[in-house]
Amino acid sequence: MSIADQLVSIKSKLPKTVTLVAVSKTKPNTDILEAYSEGQRVFGENKVQELVKKQEELPKDIQWHMIGHLQRNKVKFIAPFVTLIHGVDNLKLLQEIDKRAVQNNRKIDCLLQVHIAKEDTKFGFGIQEVTQVLFATSSFKNIRIVGLMGMATFTNDNNQIKEEFKSLKTVFNSIKNDNITTLSMGMSGDYPLAIEQGSTMVRVGSAIFGHRN
Repeated sequence: MSIADQLVSIKSKLPKTVTLVAVSKTKPNTDILEAYSEGQRVFGENKVQELVKKQEELPKDIQWHMIGHLQRNKVKFIAPFVTLIHGVDNLKLLQEIDKRAVQNNRKIDCLLQVHIAKEDTKFGFGIQEVTQVLFATSSFKNIRIVGLMGMATFTNDNNQIKEEFKSLKTVFNSIKNDNITTLSMGMSGDYPLAIEQGSTMVRVGSAIFGHRN
C-alpha cells in the first residue's frame, strides 16, 4: 500500500475526537508531501536538526510537533515555529521553553510527559508529580500546558499496555480543564488500545510511512 492509502485507511478508523500526528522522522520530504497531498497537516519529528530543516523546506501550513526527548540547548531552534512540544519532562526545560517563547513573542503549547512504562529508558514526570508541576508552572506566561503524554512499555502484553494507558488517563481526568484537553498516547503498535483507554492524540509513523532503516 502507498503512503496515501495507509493514511486514508488509518484515518477512516480514527474517532473524530482523535488527532493523528504522522511521525515523519528519518523520512524524506517526498514522503511527507504524499501524506500532505491527502490532507495531513500534523507531523511529528524527534530530532531538532531534522525538524528545523524540514520546516524550512516544506509547506508553511504544516503543524510541526516535537515528539522526541528535547534538550534545553536545542529549544531556541524550534521556538519560532513549533506547534506542540510533547516530551516535556522537567521544570528546567519548561523554564527554557518559556524564555525562548518570550523572545519569539509567542505562546508555546506543551504536554507534560508522564513516566508510565516499566522501562527505565523512558523519560517523564512521576504520576504523583503532575499536580505539583502544574502549580510550579502557573507563573510562566508564555507556555501553555495543554495536556499529558505517555509511552507504554514495549511489550506484547496488551493487558499491561492497557493498564499503563489507564493510569495516565486517570491522572489526566484529575487535572482536565478548559485548557488541558490533550492526552497524547499510542503509537503504531498500540494506538487502538490507547484510543480505547481515552487517548485524544496518537503518534503514528511506521504504520503510515513503512518501517525505518
